[in-house]
Amino acid sequence: MNRVSTSQGIMAFLLITLTLLLSGCSEKPESRETFLEGKTMGTTYHIKYYDEQTQLPASQLQLQIDAVLKDVNQSMSTYIEDSEINTFNRLPANQVMPISEDFRAVISESIRLGESTKTLDVTMGPLIDLWGFGPDKKPTNRPTDEELATMVEKIGIDKLILNEQGLAKTVNGLELSFSATAKGYGIDKVAQLLESHSIANYMVEIGGELRIAGEKPNNQDWKIAIEQPDAQPGERKVHRVLSPGTSGIATSGDYRIFYKMDGEIYTHLIDPVTGMPIKHDLVSVTVLHPSAMTADGLATALTVMGMEKAQAYAQQHDLPVYLIGKSEEGLVTYSSPAFKPYL
Repeated sequence: MNRVSTSQGIMAFLLITLTLLLSGCSEKPESRETFLEGKTMGTTYHIKYYDEQTQLPASQLQLQIDAVLKDVNQSMSTYIEDSEINTFNRLPANQVMPISEDFRAVISESIRLGESTKTLDVTMGPLIDLWGFGPDKKPTNRPTDEELATMVEKIGIDKLILNEQGLAKTVNGLELSFSATAKGYGIDKVAQLLESHSIANYMVEIGGELRIAGEKPNNQDWKIAIEQPDAQPGERKVHRVLSPGTSGIATSGDYRIFYKMDGEIYTHLIDPVTGMPIKHDLVSVTVLHPSAMTADGLATALTVMGMEKAQAYAQQHDLPVYLIGKSEEGLVTYSSPAFKPYL
């Protein structure tokens, strides 16, 4: 949301262009196409839907969408001084803070994914800052091994206590960052709002992450594009176009956000176990899941795992996953068995 996102997402601009081009033909007379866009969570949103039942004017619906996203941002943005997440981050150890329904939904799923994958950790904010990928100025020197070891000891979802009364931390200084799950949650909330108004055919995108439902007129599938990860700097190309059906979609990669220091390249994706930026052959992960929030978190977690472990995890959990890796011969791809129907 406010830190550098750990999920780079499917190309928002290209995706919107594709959906507009691929959906404009042979529209049913009774189907009304509406396109909304705006700003939220330090990025932009784009919403397209086909409305056959609701009589709610688009302008009124957008006001409701903006209100929903404002509430999510107020809860989960560390750029807002009095946000719910900042209130928790300032909290001393062993003090329980009552939390909102939205906050509980995101922290619960973040903890579940963290325990399952071991590579997603929403307490990593200070570690991300230490490497220079947070809102603070990036360091001019690599963090020392001692600094990293000290920081790793201070983070971990095992230091969180979630119960009916609220949320607490067991160590002072523990901070949360929902950069890998909050955008997806915002998408899910908007999707719920659309469905509450009997809108069943829609595409919601925030910062490159998506949720799609239903279809376009004349039984046309929604189409989305996965970005080519080895395109030249400043150039964006389509790697593959998919028909994801009704699903949340998230793509994560280490090819857009990085910096060079002392002859080394450091990516923005960090292993919470070692405290080090990842260095392996996996450069792009696309995940499909009914929840955009879960897809968002899984895409980040699988990217940190690397190609071999990500394949094993996807197969073990029957996840629709598309991986792009790099080799001496060029890019290599992997589609999990659950993903193949969408190709």
